[in-house]
Amino acid sequence: MAAGPDPANGTVSNHRRRRFDVRVVPHRRRSPFRLRDWRMSTKLATVLVVPSVAFLVLAGVQTSALVGRTTALNDFARQVGIGRQITAAVHQLQQERDRTAGELGELRRGADRDAAASTLKPLQAAADRAMADLSRAAQPLADADASWRVAFSEAQEAYDQVIDIRPAIPPAVLSNDTILSNYHRAVGALLDLLAEPTPGQDQAALSDAVLRYVQLARVKELSSRVRSQLYGAARAGRYGTEDRVLLADLRAQQLTALGAFRVAATTDQIRRYDETSVDPTFVVATQLEERSLPAGNAAPEVLPAEQWWSASQQRQELLRQVEAGVLDDAVRQADDASSGQLRTTLLVVGGIVAVLLVALLISLLVGRSVARSMRLLRSQALRIAQVELPDALDRLRTVTGGVSPIEVAPAVVRSLDEIGELAEAFVAVHRSAVTVAVEQAMMRRNVNAMFVNLARRSQVLVERQLELLDDLEREESDPDQLENLFKLDHLAARMRRNDESLLVLAGTDSTRRWNRPVGLGAVLLAAAAEIEQYQRVRIEPVGDVYVVGHAVGELVHMLAEVLENATAFSARTPWSWWTCGLRHPVRWSRSWTVAWA
Repeated sequence: MAAGPDPANGTVSNHRRRRFDVRVVPHRRRSPFRLRDWRMSTKLATVLVVPSVAFLVLAGVQTSALVGRTTALNDFARQVGIGRQITAAVHQLQQERDRTAGELGELRRGADRDAAASTLKPLQAAADRAMADLSRAAQPLADADASWRVAFSEAQEAYDQVIDIRPAIPPAVLSNDTILSNYHRAVGALLDLLAEPTPGQDQAALSDAVLRYVQLARVKELSSRVRSQLYGAARAGRYGTEDRVLLADLRAQQLTALGAFRVAATTDQIRRYDETSVDPTFVVATQLEERSLPAGNAAPEVLPAEQWWSASQQRQELLRQVEAGVLDDAVRQADDASSGQLRTTLLVVGGIVAVLLVALLISLLVGRSVARSMRLLRSQALRIAQVELPDALDRLRTVTGGVSPIEVAPAVVRSLDEIGELAEAFVAVHRSAVTVAVEQAMMRRNVNAMFVNLARRSQVLVERQLELLDDLEREESDPDQLENLFKLDHLAARMRRNDESLLVLAGTDSTRRWNRPVGLGAVLLAAAAEIEQYQRVRIEPVGDVYVVGHAVGELVHMLAEVLENATAFSARTPWSWWTCGLRHPVRWSRSWTVAWA
């Protein structure tokens, strides 16, 4: 980890970097599998990513359900919308079938085949065009649900059989039931396709809408079947053996389907049907149909063919209009449900995206704030540990004069949260450390000043004492008394050396100065003269060697300390002797040797 910049030169010395990097570099290898070893940025990213991923998963599940429901309703609306083409194809196929039934009855009586073919050809072309329109409308639903595709394919196959049976109509080589059953099967397949749309669960209103137009389409189909039977009998001039039973069954089914429609239909739809049923053209067809009903034992009346076809055609058109209105209601309701579901899905997805973006923005802002505070705090802590505090200690350690105040930089994190409190704590620790260092420097300076003061005062007294002893030595002639004076002189010299030692401890230079070089012999004599047992030191000639003047005082002091230790900690034996010389070793008690440089 790089050290912070030095205020003086902008860099940190290698010595200081080696000294303080040990405190900030982890001594263990960081493991990616231990949470406490992760970097702060990684932890903040984890705190941000984990809830976001969980939110996205839940939102994805909810969105997937909504999208699925929207897709289902959209497919349902399209399938209901194709009901218009389905009912149109059913209507044209009913027209062709009912007309074919009449033509078959006429052909059985020996009618012209070409006239029958030319009569049916426009109806067959109209049915083909309706089926082509249905196929084009069904192309966008190629990816619809499987049941709808199967029902559509069955309707196409049934209509293909109708196309195959058409050439057998003019020759009348097949029975009427065989030919008409193909038409019945095709119409039934189309009605099954009409009833195929399913809105899914919890959509009872839409299911009822489908049921209403399907029931009305079945009412119209049964009415068409009745028309077909009566028109065939009218063209043949008589009823077949099974026509009465079939007509009775068709009428019963028609009443059942109509009752089911009235149960499922809305009030407005029932009103529209009732208004249609009282229409004069509708009433005429109904009255003609009632004439075909058996009365007692009398046979049913064979209706006039053209009159019946005209009246029944108008009734079918009226039913077609009611059917189209009910189907339009279902299409509108399905489109509204699909559009509403789409809006709901878009709102939910938009809300999810907006909430996610806001959450991400807030998380990024909070994470960035925390990360920035942590970076600033880390930078300031390292700068304090590696630069500011060591520099302050170095300045206080080398100060010689007065101790100047040291400014402590304020905390770089100004927030009022825990990180800001931690930054203030770091600054408080730094300030306390600097305060203690300043107090210690002032105490050391005061102690040094006290030592210097005492040493100076003692030096003055010792110097006066030495001057007095010199005067007494010059005037004394008694050898014993002179020896005592010499001993006092050496004791005073030791006292002066002790004062110089105090000055050294206080960091002050000695007061004794020499401006010119001094011979080494004189230096050795001066050093030996400052110890108590100077008699045990023997100085041999050292040659013509001189010491520079500014180093004489320190060298004399050092040699005196060494000689003092040597004489103080050696045994007093007759054979103990000590020699001072520049080129000769110093021997002491035959046990150790000191060489002078």
